[in-house]
Amino acid sequence: MIPVEKAIELILKEIEVQGAEKIDILSSSGRVAAEDISSNRDIPPFDNSAMDGYAVKFGDVRTASDENPSVLRVIEDLPAGYIPKKAINKGEAVRIMTGAPIPQGADTIVMVEDTEILGDRVKIFKKAKHGEHIRLKGEDVRTDDLVISKRTTIRPAEVGMMASVGRAFVYVHQVPTVAILSTGDELVDVDGNLTEGKIISSNSYTLVSQVRECGGKPVYLGIARDTKEEIAEKLMEGTRADAIISSGGVSVGDYDVVTDVIEELGGEIRFRKIAVRPGQPVTFGVIGGKPIFGLPGNPVSSMVSFEQFVRPALLKMSGFTKIFWPVVDAILREDLSQKPGRKRFIRSVVTLEDGEYYVRTTGEQGSGILMSMVKSNGLIVLPEDKTDFRAGKKVRVQLLDRSFEFGEEPRYG
Repeated sequence: MIPVEKAIELILKEIEVQGAEKIDILSSSGRVAAEDISSNRDIPPFDNSAMDGYAVKFGDVRTASDENPSVLRVIEDLPAGYIPKKAINKGEAVRIMTGAPIPQGADTIVMVEDTEILGDRVKIFKKAKHGEHIRLKGEDVRTDDLVISKRTTIRPAEVGMMASVGRAFVYVHQVPTVAILSTGDELVDVDGNLTEGKIISSNSYTLVSQVRECGGKPVYLGIARDTKEEIAEKLMEGTRADAIISSGGVSVGDYDVVTDVIEELGGEIRFRKIAVRPGQPVTFGVIGGKPIFGLPGNPVSSMVSFEQFVRPALLKMSGFTKIFWPVVDAILREDLSQKPGRKRFIRSVVTLEDGEYYVRTTGEQGSGILMSMVKSNGLIVLPEDKTDFRAGKKVRVQLLDRSFEFGEEPRYG
């Protein structure tokens, strides 16, 4: 058996970042940029008004007040999207809308709320600051500025920036296609004939969902019976994908032949067991130049193994640089104990109370109890060299879902 950290190291050593593809920016959110993007223009492209109001000369309004308003002659109305036709002279103003260019001669904007219109005149009741409410040319971005670096995860803000600099398409890293295979004579599909001795292949559906959740494109290969011939046929089909995940058949039973089949097909096994609970019989190797993960058949072992060993690999393939779940310190609500020798991941419920994380287990931790994953939003990580953990002390917790930090009401304080 190898330690968890060594297993991750060996996996990531084999993983290459996918190549680039060109997509439209409306499809790019959540993807990783495969190019640097620089601006070919100033943003904004001209000085413009940040408010609806009046463009004026600062000297005409510097002493304006409720008791002594400044009165200026309005010489033009200027909507956004139009160019001013007149320059402003002393004692004049232009009624201006947000986004409209600043007329020649103006250096300040007075908000409409601080004014009163009287025919072709405007009264200004508030002393302005010089340059107030003017957005200057290039104050956001200047020509040739780098606005998005390669390997940046594209969010809505980046999409908006690309639109602002006139980029309708962007090169992003391709996301991996992932072939998913479940093995076992006992398995039937969700709509299969559930006769005595058969169980539904829930792993097929959790793994497809897990792959999709981290951005991959799942390709479901179905269920292979416990014969070398059928498993070999399915695995060869899977080599058309960028990565392969099999579930079941990697332990030491007479019918656990997945590892043997990988080697018989010319694949190379990097490791067969990890010092971890759940999920000890995890196999990793390369077949046809593609990484292959052999996960345990028990539902919880399969899911937890995916989160620790497969997710980081798929995220790296997609170009992400931050590929691991966050880990926090949380106050334990109950005593825990374990046998030493293996790192343990315990399904748990994490809460945030008065700025502190608290954690409790989901209860029974059997590797076949899928409800323990349904209830959990984190995994308590117990180190392999300690046996006892007391309530009230802090433990490390891997967060699988941070929605518990969201609030039903705004919290700004």
